[in-house]
Amino acid sequence: MSNFSDTTPFAKPYSELDNPRLELVMEVRLQFPEVYSMAPLPGGGMRTAVLVQGGTFEGPLLKGKAVPGSGGDYAYWRGDDVSCLDARYLLQEDDGTTIMLQNRGFLWGRKPDTMARLRDWAFNDGEPVPHDEYYLRSQTTFECAAGKHDWLTKHVFIGVGERKSDGNRLRYYALT
Repeated sequence: MSNFSDTTPFAKPYSELDNPRLELVMEVRLQFPEVYSMAPLPGGGMRTAVLVQGGTFEGPLLKGKAVPGSGGDYAYWRGDDVSCLDARYLLQEDDGTTIMLQNRGFLWGRKPDTMARLRDWAFNDGEPVPHDEYYLRSQTTFECAAGKHDWLTKHVFIGVGERKSDGNRLRYYALT
């Protein structure tokens, strides 16, 4: 007998083989004004670290804040100008539940100069870069204690992100 029951908070119908369904879970707005760089790395490329200093999240099922100093994004910048995202930090739901979020994904430019302009914007107060000029997507997992929000540990999530002057805005969707 299975220990799992259908406790998902999502509306039916669920995904089918030929009709995947995504449901918005939340939007996260993060502030990480400090950037640390390690470049060049001995094997090529570079690493940047942006540490979460604050932020909020809100959606149909969750609401709360990012825990300052609980983690950040440790992106590896490949030689082909693709940033491989590797983020981990804590969220605190308004009911007190602590949730760990982990993102793995990619950021790359749709035009040859986009990544240089994104770095200039992020690191040198350059001009903003329109969202349609870059790809910022993630595969996301969550950890939390058993209880009200453990449905987060039982689904596949994707994130669609947008760069902001002092951080990122990401929307997370569950594949139902």
